[in-house]
Amino acid sequence: MAQDRRIYTPPALTGASLNHADWSLHRKGAQDQARHQRKVRDALRQNLPEIVSDQAIITTDGKKIVKVPIRSLEEYRFRYGDDDGGGMGAGDGKTKVGDVLGPAGNGQGLGPGRGPGAGDEAGFDYFEAEVSVDELAALVFEDLGLPNLQPKKSRELEDETIQFTDVRKTGPFSNLDKRRTIRENIKRNALNGNARFGDISSDDLRFKTWERAIRREASAVVLAMMDVSGSMGTFEKYVSRAFYFWMVRFLRTKYDRVEIVFVSHHTEAKEVSEEEFFSRGESGGTKASSAYRLALDLLAARYPPDNWNIYPFHFSDGDNWPSDNDACREMVETLISWSSLVGYGEIRQRRYSGESTLMHAFDGLDDPRFVRVVIGDKSDVYLALRTFFGPEGGGTRG
Repeated sequence: MAQDRRIYTPPALTGASLNHADWSLHRKGAQDQARHQRKVRDALRQNLPEIVSDQAIITTDGKKIVKVPIRSLEEYRFRYGDDDGGGMGAGDGKTKVGDVLGPAGNGQGLGPGRGPGAGDEAGFDYFEAEVSVDELAALVFEDLGLPNLQPKKSRELEDETIQFTDVRKTGPFSNLDKRRTIRENIKRNALNGNARFGDISSDDLRFKTWERAIRREASAVVLAMMDVSGSMGTFEKYVSRAFYFWMVRFLRTKYDRVEIVFVSHHTEAKEVSEEEFFSRGESGGTKASSAYRLALDLLAARYPPDNWNIYPFHFSDGDNWPSDNDACREMVETLISWSSLVGYGEIRQRRYSGESTLMHAFDGLDDPRFVRVVIGDKSDVYLALRTFFGPEGGGTRG
């Protein structure tokens, strides 16, 4: 007798679907990645003052990878009772509301790691997330901008931008509009009695087209003035360069054609290249008025206030020749009248207190276009950036 080779099908599965697609599983990877990126951004935001002033970043060539410690999530696991023959952790039934469960630390109800002395409890796990300086800069600069930027009557800057303005049936596949293509495919299949996505034809394809547009920006010049005299120690010079490092990067990230002029001074001021500004050290006495005088001369010769938005910034330790302070105040008043904003940053380490002679000379300048900040620690560099360019402004104003 021939062997019956029919395949047995259980009654419970007859006519039933053996495959149920759970689309949430397909999105799991993208969701985890987005969640990871949020954790990295949150960790960066919480530590921006320290990260911004990190020497490894300031001395980088712009391609530095920053490592940020991120606390990892604790994974779910079973916890068993102590293996002392006392059962499986069910308890003795004598607890009441308010009792501390688990190890009591020092006997005073403190949890693990919270008591006095060198604890013996395990810490938490963390990993180092790597982010580029560009990603970090995007967080630092996300709400910064040049204040009081006004249109000027001449020399308006033109910048080409790309705008997607139309949809066509032909074009490069890099401009394929996937959403419209899927929609056209479903519409075509629906007309054939099968409203689904599949069997894409060339008639379904839709491509975004673009054209060049001209965006106009008001012209602006930023004067970066830095004290390089003998009274500026290692800390003061580092903080000055750290601020200007981020300022230059911010301007070139957010604005296409803002001009930057670099000026260094001791008793004399001179215009220098960007490389000299960030690397060259000098010494000697201090006459801050030399920087202000050169700034006024440069503006009069190359950047007239009627045509330019002007932003002079000066960083110093405030240790100026006493007889020079009146001249400084007079020139700063002229700069204020010409400028959209004048910024003065004074670097004072925590151990020093009181007002410097130069800061004292500026007392009473209550014009809102004159903004002062005092930096006592490297982490204050971030505060200075937000004071000069942020929407809230957190420093000492005129």
